Amino acid sequence: MTLAASPPPAQRLRFPEDERRLPWLGTLLEALHVTDQGVAEAVRRETAQGRRLACRKGCAHCCRTHVDIPVYPLELMGIAWYVAEKLQGPDRETLRTQLRRAEHLDACPFLVEDRCAIHPLRPQACRLFNVFDRPCGPGEDAWYTRRRDVLTPLDSYRRRATELMLPFYGVRGRHAVREALRTGAIHRLARSLRSCRWEALVARMEREDARVRS
Repeated sequence: MTLAASPPPAQRLRFPEDERRLPWLGTLLEALHVTDQGVAEAVRRETAQGRRLACRKGCAHCCRTHVDIPVYPLELMGIAWYVAEKLQGPDRETLRTQLRRAEHLDACPFLVEDRCAIHPLRPQACRLFNVFDRPCGPGEDAWYTRRRDVLTPLDSYRRRATELMLPFYGVRGRHAVREALRTGAIHRLARSLRSCRWEALVARMEREDARVRS
């Protein structure tokens, strides 16, 4: 198989009208942009040492094997907004069906025909998980089987992305931010994506569809 090259520096997603209407959205998009920049730089450093990125377009291995993908409240808001208001075409109906029975699926409920239906708004955990040199084997979670082949995020970028999101959670001021970073308090807010109940999102999709039809 063809292994992927080092990814180019990411561009920040922009939804100007939505960002004006939803102030939290700009915060999320900026944090995800910093995360993407950190991933690109970490991959660049690894490939400069002769390593090859095994992850490639069309691979959905980790979407099937990882059952505990952490997702934070702000990320959940972004996912719900994107699915309800931006996702169009056949994927919308497929995703609606999958979300209704998410607890019975053996993969991430947002995986549609081996593609991430929410790729632009996928959680940080998904963005950070990159494997080098050898593609994952059947049923393998490389984090546990060969941790050294899994990208280690650059701390400066991860801290900056967290700093950007902290005000959304009511953490403001230099001392409070520093203490939150030190204790990792924000991580207690994370939930497992695959354990979330998505009925409310399905209902929101249906309300949005009705609004568009009216």
